[in-house]
Amino acid sequence: MRKPIVALTVIAIVVLALASVGPVAYKALTSTGLKTEGLSAEGALPASVDIDGDWHVVKGSGRNTTAVGYTFHEILPGQEKETSGTTHDVTGDVVVEGQTLTSGEVTVDLRNIKTDVEKRDINVRRNILHTDDFPTATFTLDQPVDVAQIPGDGSTGHVTLKGSLTLHGTTKPVTGEFDVLRTGERVVVAGDLPFNRTEFGVDSPDFVAAKIDENGVLNIRLALEKK
Repeated sequence: MRKPIVALTVIAIVVLALASVGPVAYKALTSTGLKTEGLSAEGALPASVDIDGDWHVVKGSGRNTTAVGYTFHEILPGQEKETSGTTHDVTGDVVVEGQTLTSGEVTVDLRNIKTDVEKRDINVRRNILHTDDFPTATFTLDQPVDVAQIPGDGSTGHVTLKGSLTLHGTTKPVTGEFDVLRTGERVVVAGDLPFNRTEFGVDSPDFVAAKIDENGVLNIRLALEKK
C-alpha cells in the first residue's frame, strides 16, 4: 500500500506546483503584450506655433503620449501570435529650418521596456537585448525631410524618414513611414521602423519556447514641443 500512497502524494505535489505557476506560464504564452499604437487626431487643434524651430520630446498626453516599443511575430507550440513591448522612457530633439527637418535624434532606454508579463520582460532584457551591456537604442536622422506639406489645421500629414538605428552595439540604415500631427503648440509623430534583428546581433536563445521572426518593427510615437 505504501507505493500507491507515495505515488498519489507525488502527483498531488506536481498538480499543486502546476496550479501555482500555470496562470503565469499561460499568460506568457498567450499574451500579446503592450503595443505602442499610432497617433490619434481626435480632438486635435489647429497649430498655434510655427513649425520651424528646435523641438524636444516631451511626455505628451492621452492617446498621444510618447512611447517606443517593438513588435515581433512569434511561433509557439500550437499557435502563432505577435508580441509587443513598450516604454515611455524616451528622449530626443529635432530641428526644423525653412520648413525642412534638418536633424533629429531619439534615444530609448531599453531597460524599461515592458510587455505585461514580468518574467518575459526580464528574459528579453537579460537574454535577448542584453541591456546591461546595451542599455539604449538610438535613431538618428540621416537625410533632410521637407515638412512644408504638413497641415496646420489639426489633420494628419505623412513623411518618410531615413536614418541610422543603433541597437545592441550595431548601427544600420533604416527607413520608415510616419504620420505627423500639428496640434496647438505640439507636434506628434508616429510610425514604424522595420528592422531585421539578426543584422543587429539580436539572437533568440535556444531555451526560449517561441520561435521569433527575424523581421520586426520598432513602434514609435513621439510628442514634441518647442524648447
